[in-house]
Amino acid sequence: MPDRTDRSLLHAGDKVQLTGPKGRMHTLVLVPGREFHTNKGAIRHDDLIGHPDGSVVTSTLGAEYLALRPLLVDEVISMPRGAAIIYPKDAVQILALADVHPGVRVVEAGVGSGALSLWLIGALGESGHLFSFERRQEFADIAEANVSGHFGDRPENWTLTVGDLQEQLPSVVDDGTADAVVLDMLAPWETLDPVVAALRPGGVLVVYVATVTQLSRVMEAIRDTERFTDPRASETLVRDWHVEGLAVRPEHRMIGHTGFLLSARLLAPGVRLPDIARRPSKEAYDPEDMAVWTPGAIGTRQTSEKRLRKTVRLAQTEREQRLHD
Repeated sequence: MPDRTDRSLLHAGDKVQLTGPKGRMHTLVLVPGREFHTNKGAIRHDDLIGHPDGSVVTSTLGAEYLALRPLLVDEVISMPRGAAIIYPKDAVQILALADVHPGVRVVEAGVGSGALSLWLIGALGESGHLFSFERRQEFADIAEANVSGHFGDRPENWTLTVGDLQEQLPSVVDDGTADAVVLDMLAPWETLDPVVAALRPGGVLVVYVATVTQLSRVMEAIRDTERFTDPRASETLVRDWHVEGLAVRPEHRMIGHTGFLLSARLLAPGVRLPDIARRPSKEAYDPEDMAVWTPGAIGTRQTSEKRLRKTVRLAQTEREQRLHD
């Protein structure tokens, strides 16, 4: 594995983000002797290897490109994906809500393409541990390639298990030892029993869902367990601003709704949460409206098997370039 200890320089095997004259970005892995071709000429990888991060390189046709090693936020957005990712604005909120820091033990399900795994592993440090669960082998393969490619090897503080959380969690994580559980799945309410068993008293449950119907269903399921504090729900919106001299205004486009975040903490065994007077009447709940839960019913787009196989190959190719070149 190449030595990349000096982060001020670009090394063979590093991922680099090139920004062209019109702001268009290209991401590539540096390989000695190769060229990256654009419509404004070719860029030699050797012109970047060994040069400082933040350098400007000139193509064969005279166009200038800014070369920067991508931040995690850049890498997550551009990495190969088989499933929709949790965007940085939500990932950072999850780190805060779950109180993720070095030394804690976190359970994550499902993994998808590994975007949230990257944020969690980085925040846990060497003394913490992430236990990830993914039902689909193809998604697990993509996540493994993306995570290993980013860190330069498979992290020692990461355990990836393929299978249903309900079945696999008790055999992987001892009861009462998880500090936080993060759920990103279609029907998180189905996993609450093993989640309660895995969490320590005071541990945090964070759930990411895309639709209001999912939000309502999981919120009430958590309340019905009578094992958690009253859950809190939120969404995070990001709006950039255009600032040039006196021309100061919000950008015309913004990163709006991506999903809802719900968080609650596990009560000690035998503890009863005091009644909350503001809860609505029983008539506010209609079981028939919550009866059908399929990906199509909530508008989830399905990824074809052909696309998944292609994404697995792409992610694994990027990983191999970074590990061996």
